[in-house]
Amino acid sequence: MKTAPVAVPASFSVATPARIALDFMKTTNDSGKTSIDSNQGDLRSINLVQAGDRTRLVMNLKRAVAFDTVIDGNAIVVTLAPSLADSASVNAAASRAPTTRFAESTTAVAAHSIRDIDFRRTADGTGRVIIDLSDSQAGVDIRTQGQSVVIDFLKSALPDSLRRRLDVTDFATPVQTINTFTQGDNVRMVIEPRGLWEHNAYQTDNRLVVEVKPLKEDPNKLFQSSRIGYKGERLSLNFQNVDVRSLLQVIADFTNLNIITSDSVSGNLTLRLKDVPWDQALDIILQAKGLDMRKNGNVILVAPKDELATKEKLDLEARSQIADLEPLRSETFQLNYQKAQDLVDFLNGTGLAAGTGGGGGTSGGGSNRILSKRGAASADLRTNQVFVLETGTKLEQIRSVIGKLDIPSRQVIIESRIVEANDQFSRNLGVKLGFLNNEIPAPTSTGNLRYRITGNYLGIGEQTGQAAVTGGSFIPDTQFFSLPAAAINGANPASIGVSLFTKSAAKFLNLELSALEADGIGKIVSSPRVVAADQVKSLIEQGTELPYQVATSSGATSVQFRKANLKLEVTPQITPEGNIILDVDITKDSVGQVTQAGFAIDTKHVNTKVQVENGGTVVLGGIFQITDTDTTTKVPFLGDVPVLGYLFRNTAKSTNKSELLIFITPPQVNGSVTIR
Repeated sequence: MKTAPVAVPASFSVATPARIALDFMKTTNDSGKTSIDSNQGDLRSINLVQAGDRTRLVMNLKRAVAFDTVIDGNAIVVTLAPSLADSASVNAAASRAPTTRFAESTTAVAAHSIRDIDFRRTADGTGRVIIDLSDSQAGVDIRTQGQSVVIDFLKSALPDSLRRRLDVTDFATPVQTINTFTQGDNVRMVIEPRGLWEHNAYQTDNRLVVEVKPLKEDPNKLFQSSRIGYKGERLSLNFQNVDVRSLLQVIADFTNLNIITSDSVSGNLTLRLKDVPWDQALDIILQAKGLDMRKNGNVILVAPKDELATKEKLDLEARSQIADLEPLRSETFQLNYQKAQDLVDFLNGTGLAAGTGGGGGTSGGGSNRILSKRGAASADLRTNQVFVLETGTKLEQIRSVIGKLDIPSRQVIIESRIVEANDQFSRNLGVKLGFLNNEIPAPTSTGNLRYRITGNYLGIGEQTGQAAVTGGSFIPDTQFFSLPAAAINGANPASIGVSLFTKSAAKFLNLELSALEADGIGKIVSSPRVVAADQVKSLIEQGTELPYQVATSSGATSVQFRKANLKLEVTPQITPEGNIILDVDITKDSVGQVTQAGFAIDTKHVNTKVQVENGGTVVLGGIFQITDTDTTTKVPFLGDVPVLGYLFRNTAKSTNKSELLIFITPPQVNGSVTIR
């Protein structure tokens, strides 16, 4: 397979089905085979699978055993060792339980340790125990002991922080407790499940994972397992033209099961089966002769398929006739948490029980009816009682249904915070510049001066006598340009004036500088809170209704109202593990600008579905906005002169930052409710 020097391949083991996998990186399969049959010892077969530049070798085993990998030149030697249960003397009950060993401890001292123990729940309700080991060579033995799964870590140490008993009942998995403790030089972990379950274990590098999966009992299955395949003890059968009843008797003697054979079962069969599970052998015999079976406890009934189907049909018809003839009884149920009318609608199949997410009816009426065709139910709204007229069998079912529905609803406090933060900065700089020459008082002077310099056309006329002086002062008309700083939010800018003039006060150069800077920080916190029952929509809102006019079909106008509200609408759902799924709709409206049609409304809205831990806080969303504005007004050419250009231009700068964050915290209610 490989010509370059080999390295230790990555490996992992699977307990059920028993397999060992080796991953060879940058290796191709040049053997020309994808499957090799062995049937020697515990090794059944070998599969080779190549994906890209990686090749995986999978050893299919008859049972889970320990293994060791050694490099010998360009060869890799894999040694399969017997499990601990085969080498140690154990009692008869424990010897029948399979033991899985993932690695053999090679040291006599506690050279290995457990670093961490974690528990998780998968989507299908499987409990997953995750153990992080110090190295992949730590010896691990797994076996079933009674109703528990026992894991021994050989020659390993356990930190004091992990020497404890974990109660994981609230995760709603078959696993109830996980107890980890030291036992001599070893560490033992005892996993205690409840109900019907099966376990699986696999190890990848330094991580060992043990999964305990819940099972639904199938009375027709010989073994309660979710895996496809046969799990019975292996046997060999070699018969020529043997009676089918005799074959069934052989299997009954081999398995110690009680097998009842119908009188209509007959015929002979020739078969040769070698080393096959007994449940597979039984399945082959039944299929070959057109038979079927029904299992009840440790008793198996074998009969032709048609006979069993006919018998079951007759049983159902008999039960239906008994129900039609069974006398009716009346019973009164006092409800404590449900509404009587909602429960009556639920029993009639015309509505949903209160507290289950709404009161919508079922289309068609009665398609999901729980009452029989002869039964009836009525409600007394005053005493909140339900009167049911039904058969005894149906009354038992209805009593069980009411016991599950008439329970207090779990409640959740929905605490939300809507935080709006604003940061505004503005700065304006401006200048006014003017010049006046009063050296020659009259235009009729015989002096050599034949020009005037002012800021505009009117100023020239006033100085030369062409126009009368307006307002008693012509200083405004002597300005070359006026670019003062603008006001910000109604506040006028600060200014300073400078005037340069000659000794005779005949020539003036006037300068005014104005500047204004504003910095504002604001924060608005809105915190609506509401208590909601499990899977029931709740709403809280507060705000203002704004009037606006609309035209009617006749041409007249009418006044309507539009809401600008703070609204929290939420539907919580409490999961089995205690988390909370929220279907939340939050709206934060405020009155905006005034338009010709009326007030505008500034809207902030989030609608989402999120899962949160009990009492945890999650950020549903956020909006961040930043606006930068730089405006420059200047005199052409002069405003671009370095340094001196500041005297010939006006600058305005503004920066607006706004941020919106929405937080939500949904703690479950235990006892009384207090909203502050």
